[in-house]
Amino acid sequence: MKTTYSRNGQVELLETEIPELRDHFVLIRTEYSAISPGTELALIQKKSNTTLGNSAVGIVQAAGAGVKGIEEGMRVACYGGPYVKHAEYLLVPKHLAVPVPPEVDPEHAAFAGIGAIAIHALRQSGLQFGEVAAVIGLGILGQLIAQIALAAAYQVEAFDVLERRCHAWQQVSRLPGRHPAEGALEERIAAITGGKGADCVLLCAGSSGQRLMDDGIRLLRDRGTLVIVGDPLPAFDRAALFAKEASIRISRAGGPGRYDPHYEKEGVDYPYGYVRWTEGRNTAEFVRLLADRRIRVGPLITHRYDYRDIERAYAFCREFPSESLGVLIQYNH
Repeated sequence: MKTTYSRNGQVELLETEIPELRDHFVLIRTEYSAISPGTELALIQKKSNTTLGNSAVGIVQAAGAGVKGIEEGMRVACYGGPYVKHAEYLLVPKHLAVPVPPEVDPEHAAFAGIGAIAIHALRQSGLQFGEVAAVIGLGILGQLIAQIALAAAYQVEAFDVLERRCHAWQQVSRLPGRHPAEGALEERIAAITGGKGADCVLLCAGSSGQRLMDDGIRLLRDRGTLVIVGDPLPAFDRAALFAKEASIRISRAGGPGRYDPHYEKEGVDYPYGYVRWTEGRNTAEFVRLLADRRIRVGPLITHRYDYRDIERAYAFCREFPSESLGVLIQYNH
């Protein structure tokens, strides 16, 4: 089978063996995988030697001992590198594969891993019903965060420097995506909060200077929360943060369980009553939102590539960031 790697700053499609089934794992024949441009292009740019990808959907070929609720022939969405990658076959821990009901388009389910990251970011925000969320950065992750926040009945203001991304948000939400050219971001937030500021700002973009962090702090209310989801330079004006006694939180991947070998490799779940939302349960929740039609992924899909053309897909994402939003890789077995 073919597997996608980042090696010394280049994307390579290498021949590898189909993984052998293990206890607490599921063997999946991939139908679609979704590129997460920010994360994956950063790995390539840093010349990391690793597999690429973390979100996919496919058909179960076999389920190992200890796997319950997942059977051969079922369609499942899955999340979490290095298990989930751009490859023809995947061997995924049982907690990171969730059934996809027939009413959910598999193309949309391929974004479940990115959706789990979006859901965990919102949980990190501590937002409550009716509060104001400002989402800065409307790449595919920011788009999903904004949609899920809207589905949860938060008041959402979304911003991006790329007009096409603002237009994409307007299409799926019927709300305006704000562009800096339309006026100061503070004015937009002030208009819906009576001048008090947003309850939470979610930074879903990267930056090489501290301006992005400072902009986020300025948008906050007194004692508001700034959640780092993207990759901004972690530098800020301490006086501004102090004046508001604001909190800064970082959102790590898809939720509790991530990078824990007991949870992922050994299949030991966290007690439901103590850890309500694990990375696996967040993935399942994204699929539920798709099934209930509370969020729309279809309008965000801008490009589809055959897996044999994946190098071209990354080149396009790198050269035309304003035009590449939801990018799917297709596997024709």
